[in-house]
Amino acid sequence: MNPQRRGEETRSHILRAAEECFARYGYDATGVAEICRRAGVTKGAFYHHFPSKQAVFLELLDRWLATLDAQFAAVRAGAKDIPEALLRMAGMVGRIFEEEGGRLPMFLEFWSKAAHDPMVWQATISPYRRYRAFFTGMVEAGIAEGTLHSVDPEVAAGAIVSLAVGLVMQGLMDPQGADWGEVAQEGVRILLEGLKSREKE
Repeated sequence: MNPQRRGEETRSHILRAAEECFARYGYDATGVAEICRRAGVTKGAFYHHFPSKQAVFLELLDRWLATLDAQFAAVRAGAKDIPEALLRMAGMVGRIFEEEGGRLPMFLEFWSKAAHDPMVWQATISPYRRYRAFFTGMVEAGIAEGTLHSVDPEVAAGAIVSLAVGLVMQGLMDPQGADWGEVAQEGVRILLEGLKSREKE
């Protein structure tokens, strides 16, 4: 095996081990030594690939968000109009809890550090800003296609992102409290009642 391929595999082992440790023990309780033990690598190998535990976490976060971004883009491309795309995206919430439920508490724990660490704050606030911009663009497209009436796209996008974040928070704190996927879809339907253009009805 050539050195580059070996390095890629070592990096992947570290990321996989770190994700398992963070999900099982939490971010604070996980040390570099435990990640190395689980990955079967030395601390030297760990620090060759990552400067810190925080850097590993941020890469895991980036990878997870990149997957969500790709899913959002696919949904938007496959929907006949913006309201349909928004409803399909709301339908993803249930799958996120089913497929990513083990990761979400880990991200919540890390996000709580944002108030005390400027680097963490920048890393955690950036996706919110990106998604607000993404949904602003969607609302603008809905207005342009005539399926949404003229509203402030940034305010509407802020409401959509706030709904999504609030649902994730509730789902984490009270996972059995409701069918959060269904709540997400109904919430978006209610929101769309205020956004839909009556000319299309």
